[in-house]
Amino acid sequence: ENEIRGKVRKQIDKSQKEYVLREQLRAIQNELGESGSVQSDADELRERLSKLSLSDEIREKVEKEISRMEKLSLGSPELGVIRTYVEWILDLPWNVMTEDNLDLEHARAILDEDHYGLEKVKDRIIEYLAVLARKKDMRGPILCFVGPPGTGKTSIARSIARAIGRKFVRTSLGGVRDEAEIRGHRRTYNGAIPGRIIASIKQAGSMNPVFLFDEIDKMTSDFRGDPAAAMLEVLDPEINNSFRDHYLDIPVSLEHVMFLTTANNYDAIPAPLLDRMEIIELSSYTELEKIGIAKNHLIPKQREAHGLEPHEVVIRDSALIEIIRRYTREAGVRELERKIATVFRKCVVDLSKGKSSIVVNKNLVHKYLGAPIYSHNDAEAEDRVGVVMGLAWTAAGGQTLVVEALRMRGKGKLQLTGKLGEVMQESAKAALSYVRAHCTELGVPEDFIDNTDIHIHLPEGAIPKDGPSAGITIATALVSALSGRPARHDIAMTGELTLTGRVLPVGGLKEKSLAALKVGIKTIIIPKGNEKDLDSMPPAVRRHINFIQVSELSEVLSIALQPSQES
Repeated sequence: ENEIRGKVRKQIDKSQKEYVLREQLRAIQNELGESGSVQSDADELRERLSKLSLSDEIREKVEKEISRMEKLSLGSPELGVIRTYVEWILDLPWNVMTEDNLDLEHARAILDEDHYGLEKVKDRIIEYLAVLARKKDMRGPILCFVGPPGTGKTSIARSIARAIGRKFVRTSLGGVRDEAEIRGHRRTYNGAIPGRIIASIKQAGSMNPVFLFDEIDKMTSDFRGDPAAAMLEVLDPEINNSFRDHYLDIPVSLEHVMFLTTANNYDAIPAPLLDRMEIIELSSYTELEKIGIAKNHLIPKQREAHGLEPHEVVIRDSALIEIIRRYTREAGVRELERKIATVFRKCVVDLSKGKSSIVVNKNLVHKYLGAPIYSHNDAEAEDRVGVVMGLAWTAAGGQTLVVEALRMRGKGKLQLTGKLGEVMQESAKAALSYVRAHCTELGVPEDFIDNTDIHIHLPEGAIPKDGPSAGITIATALVSALSGRPARHDIAMTGELTLTGRVLPVGGLKEKSLAALKVGIKTIIIPKGNEKDLDSMPPAVRRHINFIQVSELSEVLSIALQPSQES
């Protein structure tokens, strides 16, 4: 009993001593005019904590940190670390949720006002709002907009936030290679801070913003970790209701956040990450769509940016078509906007010289922008032996791809140039094997391989090229060169070739078709398996292009090759 009484007395004496010392310290600080004492800071943080509705786990964590803070002296270096940590937690918008605007007509009007086209994206957002009106606790969708640069992926995300009535935050993932960028640094490191997720939630000021991850296909990994792996937790709707940042080390619910991502090429996105997102493809704009975008958005924007009134500068449709066809070659509209801005700057100069108004026509475009950069019809001017027009699909949109084949004396060597990738090289070898196996029916000498070298070249040799879709183009160029039959210059083609001569479907048909239109090609040979893609083809493309569907290489050759010049 005496021992217990002694321990209690010692504890009371120690507590009284600490209390007396704290009161003396407070009196000294007041005497010196140092109002920001540790205790007053702790009291302020506790008051802020009491106003928040937090889980027991988070509240205990904060209380524990504040208690640690109270035991430190004012000059302790750990004091600032603890205060910063507690303030990060208290600054998060725990109890704040913006109210969604569920008026479907209002949302559609805003989306249409900000963007021309993009019907798939708009329909998906309207569907989400319609369901949200019935089920208030519905989790936000995780959408990934995939398309060429300049097609409106980033700007449509901002419009979605405006249409729904939510806060908008954006973080770019281009070049991010450190997992800590996403999930934060652990507190053991000097200068540790939360990752981009928590920082953006704090910036938004609500727990249900529209959150855009831009350029998600540009992430890389190194010895510091894989940021794509960290993103799996963020973008998984089943587990992101308890996301843990390494710095905060407390569960933060992301279930009400609407996550949007953008990418130029979904092949570069890791498969587990891709599986968690709903892919919406944004394809290249047609010429008609570009004219609509320019008239409804780009011209008014640039007119305002240059301080002009509508009556001072008028740009004719003929001028717009000239700019699109002969001064730009892109899937989106960024270069078009830059050219329009150049025209407006030139107009401002002319107006400052005394003109009252300017009507920009085709001739004035040449004066302002100089000589045309591109020809509207870049296709071959005549039928040639061994030269065939193919079509390619890249992250920047569709492109025409000329394939040249040449035969010469030799011993059966196949030479491939033009910076071809491994898949395209294998396509060329498969095409040659098919030709060797069917010499007689193709009109090719059976012994050509014994005394002939073959060179296949794809111009613009500095640009890497790959993919299987040039299979039938390479085979047609080979047969043309070996048989002496000229290939038609007014036809382009795309399709993968098998060793047995079957033509398999390929991707990016819309982009490839637009590329063909730009150079004046009106007939395209496509695989029969791509028939389903014709239904989603823009009417402007269907009107101007004749699509010929084939399933065998023999059909391609009968259409694309003329009779031999020697016959």
